[in-house]
Amino acid sequence: MELLSFKEKGIYCSVGDFFIDPWKPVKKALITHAHSDHARNGHEQYIAVRSSVPVMKYRLGSFINISGLEYAETLIINGVKVSFHPAGHVIGSAQIRVEYKGEVWVVSGDYKTEDDGISEAFEPVKCHSFVTESTFGLPSFRWKPQSEVYQEIHEWWIKNQKKDKVSIIGAYSLGKAQRLIHGLREYSDKILTHGAVGNINEILIKQGIDLPETKKADLTSKKDMLKGALIIAPPASLSSSWSKKFGDCEEAVVSGWMAIRGIRRRRSVERGFVLSDHADWDGLNEAIRLSGAENIYVTHGYTEIFSKWLNEGGYNARPVSTMYGENEEEDV
Repeated sequence: MELLSFKEKGIYCSVGDFFIDPWKPVKKALITHAHSDHARNGHEQYIAVRSSVPVMKYRLGSFINISGLEYAETLIINGVKVSFHPAGHVIGSAQIRVEYKGEVWVVSGDYKTEDDGISEAFEPVKCHSFVTESTFGLPSFRWKPQSEVYQEIHEWWIKNQKKDKVSIIGAYSLGKAQRLIHGLREYSDKILTHGAVGNINEILIKQGIDLPETKKADLTSKKDMLKGALIIAPPASLSSSWSKKFGDCEEAVVSGWMAIRGIRRRRSVERGFVLSDHADWDGLNEAIRLSGAENIYVTHGYTEIFSKWLNEGGYNARPVSTMYGENEEEDV
């Protein structure tokens, strides 16, 4: 019997009797991070990294039964040793290490290997079996250094300022938004946020995350505050009645999917910047190599293609069906 198996409700450890990121309600759920396709409502007990607990309570309800662990802190569940390790995806994201009688599995959740300077940086974890995502599991997905992307965004922002336009940039409210604020703050303090982003920021600042305070952009915002500003908002708010209230503006999206011309065209925004909180092709391969695992289980993304690539490289890899990545376009 394998230590972890893929069941109808999610990734299950029968010895420990717990699930990891289950997509249906269970008694005990270990959660890699607070995005909605991994942290779902309805579980009787949640266990996660301590730094992710405040945001999970905000999103799932303050009533949830949740315990927080520090990174690398060990918890024994029915004789199974469990610990959480940084995944570098967003603040509070983790890979979950599971060990029983010397056998080690790691469930990566979502991850990126580039240090964004605000999330806890990805740490390779040695194991026998590694459960990886494959969101960008094609060789065509290779990211530029993030500093170059920030420079591109700044140049676009300056161009709009010269035209007296407000710049609105679409970025997921947990993860990408904080990463942009952190990366762009050296250029200007004139960064405003949509309320959904601002609420998450307030929670993170209260728990000591090094994030500058930003004002929320709304109808009460004064004209001089909006003039030349960059507003960071959830992608769903672009081209909406909300964004149109700010008058003459230009809109852009920040996402790994902006590397695909057809998707850029479908989003109908003026600009698309390629920046993702997921590992690119090289990052996926590097993380798997550093894990030392022989057995690779490939979840959401290009599962078939990436598994075939890994098998040709000498791994024992196979795609597995999960519900991760559903309704997650804005997360990447």
